[in-house]
Amino acid sequence: MQPRTPLVLCVLLSQVLLLTSAEDLDCTPGFQQKVFHINQPAEFIEDQSILNLTFSDCKGNDKLRYEVSSPYFKVNSDGGLVALRNITAVGKTLFVHARTPHAEDMAELVIVGGKDIQGSLQDIFKFARTSPVPRQKRSIVVSPILIPENQRQPFPRDVGKVVDSDRPERSKFRLTGKGVDQEPKGIFRINENTGSVSVTRTLDREVIAVYQLFVETTDVNGKTLEGPVPLEVIVIDQNDNRPIFREGPYVGHVMEGSPTGTTVMRMTAFDADDPATDNALLRYNIRQQTPDKPSPNMFYIDPEKGDIVTVVSPALLDRETLENPKYELIIEAQDMAGLDVGLTGTATATIMIDDKNDHSPKFTKKEFQATVKEGAVGVIVNLTVEDKDDPTTGAWRAAYTIINGNPGQSFEIHTNPQTNEGMLSVVKPLDYEISAFHTLLIKVENEDPLVPDVSYGPSSTATVHITVLDVNEGPVFYPDPMMVTRQEDISVGSVLLTVNATDPDSLQHQTIRYSVYKDPAGWLNINPINGTVDTTAVLDRESPFVDNSVYTALFLAIDSGNPPATGTGTLLITLEDVNDNAPFIYPTVAEVCDDAKNLSVVILGASDKDLHPNTDPFKFEIHKQAVPDKVWKISKINNTHALVSLLQNLNKANYNLPIMVTDSGKPPMTNITDLRVQVCSCRNSKVDCNTAGALRFNLPSLLLLSLFSLACL
Repeated sequence: MQPRTPLVLCVLLSQVLLLTSAEDLDCTPGFQQKVFHINQPAEFIEDQSILNLTFSDCKGNDKLRYEVSSPYFKVNSDGGLVALRNITAVGKTLFVHARTPHAEDMAELVIVGGKDIQGSLQDIFKFARTSPVPRQKRSIVVSPILIPENQRQPFPRDVGKVVDSDRPERSKFRLTGKGVDQEPKGIFRINENTGSVSVTRTLDREVIAVYQLFVETTDVNGKTLEGPVPLEVIVIDQNDNRPIFREGPYVGHVMEGSPTGTTVMRMTAFDADDPATDNALLRYNIRQQTPDKPSPNMFYIDPEKGDIVTVVSPALLDRETLENPKYELIIEAQDMAGLDVGLTGTATATIMIDDKNDHSPKFTKKEFQATVKEGAVGVIVNLTVEDKDDPTTGAWRAAYTIINGNPGQSFEIHTNPQTNEGMLSVVKPLDYEISAFHTLLIKVENEDPLVPDVSYGPSSTATVHITVLDVNEGPVFYPDPMMVTRQEDISVGSVLLTVNATDPDSLQHQTIRYSVYKDPAGWLNINPINGTVDTTAVLDRESPFVDNSVYTALFLAIDSGNPPATGTGTLLITLEDVNDNAPFIYPTVAEVCDDAKNLSVVILGASDKDLHPNTDPFKFEIHKQAVPDKVWKISKINNTHALVSLLQNLNKANYNLPIMVTDSGKPPMTNITDLRVQVCSCRNSKVDCNTAGALRFNLPSLLLLSLFSLACL
């Protein structure tokens, strides 16, 4: 292996530096990290991992080889640096060189606390002893190529040259990379004999700013002899892009009365040219302001930052005195630091002067008048106010309050959201006879608080004079409802009560006449002059017109006004019960088999429309005058039920058994009802009552039904 000259070593180091500074948009060949720091251990242990290195040639790392400056270390295929044996001193620095047919790079490992040892930098590029391929001499010299964008014809044109001082005869240069044999293809090419590099078309820096190419030498068969060596082509920017405002629309807000120098908003433009040059160095200015009142220079823009600030006094920034609270500014951005040769772009900034509550609402007049008929409710007057603030804000919206003259809470006031007027309403009917006039004191405020230097003045209060108009009101019954209690059997013509209705119109001398309005059962009459109510029929508590022992009737009181007014009164009559209803039995039909062993016939129940104590306990008896004593028997079960049974079997036939039931009223009432008993033929589980005209119920079913009725009582 031949020793390397210092010149060749410098060339190789320059290639490494070029490789590490490449800016490939997709992949940067070389080590991801080029400098490492570790503390000097007491001893490097054999096969123990020291650190991991990551190298990529952006083409799959085919035939990747590592070289370490110390023969006591190696890099495994996974990038792990390990010691080949236990060792203590290795110096202050280790270098790791990685290479593939497409790229190479060098990483430095700084050992903190390490001591100097003798060695040569040439060891950096020495293969391990196990490598069967000797290191070849490198002699390709390349320099970055700079090409201005937007060049015109003719093409192709030479832009640089690659030099190989030790190139073998008949060897050729080969150029690869994006822009040559990768998309976009065919932009660059190299003279395989001379090494001259040429460009074939116009370049655009805003599309691709740097091309990362690779140069190598090959023999006549195309086999690589030297390289690849990175060749960087840098596209020089020209000022061919105007500034553009990309984030619009631009709308800013500033509160009226804001101090001079208040920042409203920031506007920044974008320039696609090289940001490291004046081609993208922007300056801003205001080209036009609309409207131009009260000053043509209401705002200023920072030429470098793009901040828009106010430059007028707070007094001029008064929304209520401005011709228009909206300003539009034409903002211009110019590159080349604002020089005349620079390109420009414009955008519109809209600035809204926002309102603050610096004007209190004021009533349009000090006094308002309203009239309302007594007994009426609803809006009686709209109170109008003026406010110079923005109608879309709480600084304009009004809130009204009644602060005096409303002890009975008969009035309420609400804000009309469309007009901002105060709608004064009567919510409790007014009485002319009590008060014909009312005076209210109303105040108005804004929903938002006023600014500190503004307060509500006398114009924020107003007086409302309300006149109540007299109307003919209907008479009023007192009490209402009227209630009396009577026995249900009082005689016809009995006086129940005398109703009393008065006319609220005390200042008008009117007479009142009475009439019946609703009398569902037709039991009542009223004297039209004095209001005496008497009966025209017997009152019946058990009538369907009576609800829970209470009968309801309505009466009218009509005054003599023009037109007459009417009042309605309610009479509630509570009817006390008397024993005027005899009890009745159920059921009234029964069946029994002619050969029944169980001689029970039916369980009877009794009911009475009257109330206790005019109902149960009931007394059940067989009317003895009509029936032999030794055939039928009736036995009491409880206060409301009894059992009818036979003393002997009877022939198939129909029998009518008179049952007498008596209630507990004083005096008691008795009712006699025929119980129809059908004696049927019962053979082979079949009941035949046809000849007896009987209902088709067998005795056990009938008894079960009777017991069910008994249980439900």
